[in-house]
Amino acid sequence: MAGPARRTLAFGETIFSEITELARQHGAVNLGQGFPDFAPPDFVLEAAREAVGRADRQQYARGAGLPELVQAIAADLEPRLGRAVDPMAEVTVTVGATEGLFAATLALVDPGREAVLIEPFYDSYPANVSIAGGSCRHVPLRPDGSGGWALDPDELRRAFSARTAVIFVNTPHNPTGKVFGRGELELIAELCIRHDVVAICDEVYDRILFDDAKHVSLASLPGMQERTVTLGSAGKTFSVTGWKIGWAAACPWLSTAIRRVHQWIPFCVATPLQLAVCRALEQAPGRGYHDWLRGMYQAKRDRLVQALRAARLDPLVPRGTYFVVADFSRRGEFEDDVAFCRHLTTEVGVAAIPPSTFYCAEHRHLAARLVRFCFCKEDATLDAAAARLAGD
Repeated sequence: MAGPARRTLAFGETIFSEITELARQHGAVNLGQGFPDFAPPDFVLEAAREAVGRADRQQYARGAGLPELVQAIAADLEPRLGRAVDPMAEVTVTVGATEGLFAATLALVDPGREAVLIEPFYDSYPANVSIAGGSCRHVPLRPDGSGGWALDPDELRRAFSARTAVIFVNTPHNPTGKVFGRGELELIAELCIRHDVVAICDEVYDRILFDDAKHVSLASLPGMQERTVTLGSAGKTFSVTGWKIGWAAACPWLSTAIRRVHQWIPFCVATPLQLAVCRALEQAPGRGYHDWLRGMYQAKRDRLVQALRAARLDPLVPRGTYFVVADFSRRGEFEDDVAFCRHLTTEVGVAAIPPSTFYCAEHRHLAARLVRFCFCKEDATLDAAAARLAGD
């Protein structure tokens, strides 16, 4: 009897769907899945209204992206990459960064090859590698004792071999909020060059940084221009996750490989929303938007961190993204992070994500006392969660 392909059998419901449904059933404040519960900026919405109203721009777009949008993306990237970016040859618009990740993985990982994943990882990374027929080597981040996260250089070196095709680098990092420093990125670059490996760089939170954190793009380092795919997202920067507009920027040979895959997934991305993102990118600097975004999210981070400390949850304070990981050891005995998150959702009324789902089986124990909250929420939402956490 016919059945599903074997590659699908390992894929169950994502933890995000499970926790969101549990939150709905129990009326919990949802600090689990990372999407804003507030409106996007007015200038972004106005750009969308204008684009949808244009009768002449409602058909298929150029497969790799509207010329005006790839030009705007290139202009946004050039200062951070420290070089000129050819918009038509080096920028591909994708259905969110998620499709960019998938297309890049299929373009670069052959069956039998390996990908290096830094844990905890965004959960689509290993799924993409599995679909491509590859396997993963895992290098965990660990708390560094001073409220941050450290990468062991020797563990990272041991993960590379002649079989390594790619490494996934996520900075600022979901879920820890770590912003990789230049020294760490230089080590990754050194290993990529030595082993002839391509870096797939997930930089969707590059505009959400706190305190004195500086974002460094791996593609800007010496020797990495020809071996880096840089992924970005309008959803994260402009609070429009439902638009699913992302991009993959890479040198021509990498972009060609990605486009060969991209053409068979969506072919192209929604034309009016591409136009709207183009206008948003063009207008944001003059409006001081990026500075505003950073300040707005830093205030929300501080608000949630204070609430977590008051509720006997010990946060590892993030330097970027809109997530915070906390240690729940002082909240009592629970079998693991999954049990705690189910308790938190059903009994306390606050939904959060168990980060062990972002580790391989061998390293899952590292997250056994950790929980991830998101703070891309209205202050009223954060305050409601704080009240429930404090009252438990």
